[in-house]
Amino acid sequence: MSGRTMARQVLVLFFSLVSFSSVRAQVTYSVPEEMPRGSVVGNIAQDLGLEIKRLKSGKAHIFTSDSAEHIELNRDRGLLLIKEKIDREALCGQTTPCALHFQIILENPIEFYSVTVEVMDINDNPPLFKKNEMKFKISESAVPSVIFVLERAVDPDVGMNGLQSYSLHPTDHFTLKLQKQADGEQIVRMVLEKALDRENKEQMTLVLTALDGGDPQLTGTAQIHVTVLDANDNAPVFPQKVYKTSITENTAIGTAVIKVSANDADEGSNSKISYSITNTEGVIPELFHISENEGNLKVIGNIDYEKSHRYQILVQASDEGGLTDQCKIEVDVVDINDNSPVIKIMSKLNMIPEDSKLGTVITIINVQDQDSGENGKVYCTLNENMPFTLKSTSNNFFSLVTDLNLDRERDSEYNISIKCADEGVPSLSSSITIPIQITDVNDNAPVFEKSSYEASVLENNTPGLSIFRINARDADQNQNAHVSYLLEDSSINGVSVSSYVSVMADSGVVQAVRSFDYEQIKEFRFCVRAQDGGSPPLSSNVTVRIIIQDQNDNAPQILYPVQTGGSPVAEMVPRSADVGYLVTKVVAVDVDSGQNAWLSYKLLKVADRALFEVGAQNGEIRTIRQVTDKDAVKQKLTVVVEDNGQSPRSATVTVNVAVADGFPELLSDLTDFTQDKLHSEDLTFYLILALAAVSFLFIMSLIAIISVKCYRWRRERLFYKSGANLPVIPYYPPLYADVGGTATLQHTYNYDVCRTTDSRKSDMNFLKPSSQSFMTLDSSGAQTLPHVHGERLTHEELEDQVRRQFLVVGRPMLQSDSARSVCVCFCVYVRVQRVCGVEEGSEGSGGRAGRKLSFLTA
Repeated sequence: MSGRTMARQVLVLFFSLVSFSSVRAQVTYSVPEEMPRGSVVGNIAQDLGLEIKRLKSGKAHIFTSDSAEHIELNRDRGLLLIKEKIDREALCGQTTPCALHFQIILENPIEFYSVTVEVMDINDNPPLFKKNEMKFKISESAVPSVIFVLERAVDPDVGMNGLQSYSLHPTDHFTLKLQKQADGEQIVRMVLEKALDRENKEQMTLVLTALDGGDPQLTGTAQIHVTVLDANDNAPVFPQKVYKTSITENTAIGTAVIKVSANDADEGSNSKISYSITNTEGVIPELFHISENEGNLKVIGNIDYEKSHRYQILVQASDEGGLTDQCKIEVDVVDINDNSPVIKIMSKLNMIPEDSKLGTVITIINVQDQDSGENGKVYCTLNENMPFTLKSTSNNFFSLVTDLNLDRERDSEYNISIKCADEGVPSLSSSITIPIQITDVNDNAPVFEKSSYEASVLENNTPGLSIFRINARDADQNQNAHVSYLLEDSSINGVSVSSYVSVMADSGVVQAVRSFDYEQIKEFRFCVRAQDGGSPPLSSNVTVRIIIQDQNDNAPQILYPVQTGGSPVAEMVPRSADVGYLVTKVVAVDVDSGQNAWLSYKLLKVADRALFEVGAQNGEIRTIRQVTDKDAVKQKLTVVVEDNGQSPRSATVTVNVAVADGFPELLSDLTDFTQDKLHSEDLTFYLILALAAVSFLFIMSLIAIISVKCYRWRRERLFYKSGANLPVIPYYPPLYADVGGTATLQHTYNYDVCRTTDSRKSDMNFLKPSSQSFMTLDSSGAQTLPHVHGERLTHEELEDQVRRQFLVVGRPMLQSDSARSVCVCFCVYVRVQRVCGVEEGSEGSGGRAGRKLSFLTA
């Protein structure tokens, strides 16, 4: 190749590269054929206005409907390069212009651009004759201007690089005549210019040269051998120059297409005609054959409409004398629906998030049908009940986009079936299935199995005890569905709920932090929050109620009578008491609840002839028979109070009961009561001490009584003389009720106190409430009962002396803090110093119900 030729090709290449049209979504380039591999076609990134990083992130690639790829994309440089040498003749044949059509596909988001690369022809093929030799037998009688049709040369190049002209050498007897047809092809004819003379020259050899218009010019040659025959002055003649017919594609091999016939006016061997096809290029010799003698045109190959819609067959009729004529048969191929649509996926997403917007492109497909007309029209459909739709973006391109909101919790994946069918009869179709995975987003908050939870736990539980488990489920997936449990901050009775319970973050197990006491708290509520692991996290709350169940962990408590370490308290029962007489009532409470607080009362120790009974439910001690003389004055009852728990607990109380009608009977038995306490001591020591004390007191009593008598006599005389100016006696309200708030006793007790005219000589002290609460008189001995030395008073005399000395009428009062009796007391020294209290109880506004004496050992 000369330097000039090289320069011209480089210049053509340069103008081809810079003459592209760069528009959005449509770019056209022009390149010459036979460019070496790796040559630059164009800067696609610059021409499309794309950045290099977009090509990389979008995984830009080339999609073409052809199986062969001639162009490749360099994403790192943004260039289109020659992948392999392009032979325009092999690619397009004689078709002009010759172009490659493909698409540039980008993902995330999906985009595609159409690119056209026009392949320019270069003069790389010389004209060629299929047959290097052509033989003619020409009669010497042939007159000048006889025409002989020559075989044409074939040049795969197009345009100026294609076949342009012919030359014949030598030109002594023959010249060339070129006739251009309507389709642009030339018929080469050799014209006899000078009559032949067989006798002068029987054989002649001519050289036919075909020339193209390239630079440099390429040529091809063929030799023409002419044998001069004896005279044959009539050539065959076809009745028509053009024959037209049609066949359907896929016509069976051997099918007759058409028959042609030529006429020759000669006779004999000069009129015998033979037929042949003069087309030497292309596929016609491979598809058609004409019988040499009959002129029948038959199919010998596979007729495909998609490869060629029409065939032009040149048929030559020759007689024995070498005279010929030519006609053309035009065969139109009729398309039938023999091609199903071909579906190709240009780009697709395998996974999309469930919160994708409507209209998100998932897949782009290209559908091609090689048939024509209605047979090539294609429509595509999706399977039903799919949240997707197909949109036609351009000719034969469809986009699969979202049409409804997606929900992974409803459907986590889809198998989308796309069916494409043509409109032929019968219709042909193809289908593909595209799997789409729906990825999860955190759009669901945890949901508890219950709207609220309630659990119970026995009191006195062990700290760390698992009470119960709450559970919440999250419809999301993976980390978005990982639920953690948190205790909401709140307070219970001013104390943080975290000091009562804790919640395991992973399992939702509620544990007790402390040991619960039913008597302090019976139930409490708190909130637990379930939170997923999404970003941002979603949560929901639930209310939990914990009920503390009671255990029998408290024994009954005796409120009345109060048991102290002091003197025993006795309740007095007159011997005249009727059956069912209320002696006293044992009052007890149990801080437990339910059946653990149901109390029952019973006597623990009862004599053989039981006089008393206790109410099992109310604790009232009543007589169950009439009191007799044989019944002891002192009665000691032990009452057991028991609750109704599974492991019952109990408490006992001792009630001392004195059975007597008055003071004399009681005083005679005072020693017995005292001796019960002294039996536990050294009896001898106390007896000696008692005798000494009694003797001393007796002497002192005599002296005191005589002194008092004298003093009173003198004071009375002064009293009567002074007009009875008595000091004001304080008045106390008649009603004193239980003010402690315990409400354990059912009755109200009144107290009335009267004093004699000379009572101002004595002191009456009201002691403050204490563990041994009582009221006493001055025990100095100034107002002791008079005894005659060595003389024992009868009961009547003693009672008369007491009434004369102390006119006291009292009614018991219960103090709220200890529920003990407060008595108006006075002192009497009989062998042993004792403190005596006079009680008179009333259960209403009526008269006295009876007398009760309480003896407190000093």
